[in-house]
Parts: sequence; C-alpha cells; structure tokens
Amino acid sequence: QVQLVESGGGLVQAGGSLRLSCAASGRTFSNYAMGWFRQAPGKEREFVAGIRWSGGSIYYADFVKGRFTISRDNAKSTVYLQMNSLKPEDTAVYYCAARKSVIVTNTPDEYDYWGQGTQVTVSS
Repeated sequence: QVQLVESGGGLVQAGGSLRLSCAASGRTFSNYAMGWFRQAPGKEREFVAGIRWSGGSIYYADFVKGRFTISRDNAKSTVYLQMNSLKPEDTAVYYCAARKSVIVTNTPDEYDYWGQGTQVTVSS
C-alpha cells in the first residue's frame, strides 16, 4: 500500500524559509511522477511543483519560480520542497502526490496517491 507522509510545515514570517518533506513507501517509485500541491481556505487545490522520480523533468508553477525548489533523494524515498522568500499568500495546506506515470502534470485528478497534508502559515 502506497503511503505518502508530509512533514516540515509550520509558522514562519514573510521572507522566511521552510523545507517540506514527503516520505514515500509501499512500492518502487522509479516510474512515478511526484507533485506538490497546495490548497488555501476557499480555494481549489493548485499545482506547486513536480518532478519525475527517475530524474530529468522538473516543473514549477509560475508563482513559485525562483523561490521554491523541488528535489528527491532516491535512497531515502523522499521528495522535498525547499521554500524560500515565503509570502503570506503562500499560506495553505501543502500536499504531496504520486502519479503512476513518468509524466508530470499539474492536474490534481491525474494523481493517484495523496498524503495527509501539512499546514504552512506565513505571517506578514
């Protein structure tokens, strides 16, 4: 059974940094795409960043380019989201997701497994 467990969220001041982790277990993820999404109260879930687990393809939403970095550690089966220069509008629950395909997409419905989410709150 696939499990995705996020950690690393918290409260930070504007301009600060956080690193989110997504520990994946339950199968070999070499043929999977991994994504980070976020959902703020009253808003739809939106794509933040994605990476092909086997490497080579990384994508970012325009609103995080230059501030966030997605990476993965194959040995630890963990995907990371380094978030710098955080803004109050980055406040949301952040979710890790896995897709049974090597193709990264920005559509939540195309992902097969989800973590429970981790809250990120950025104060002004």
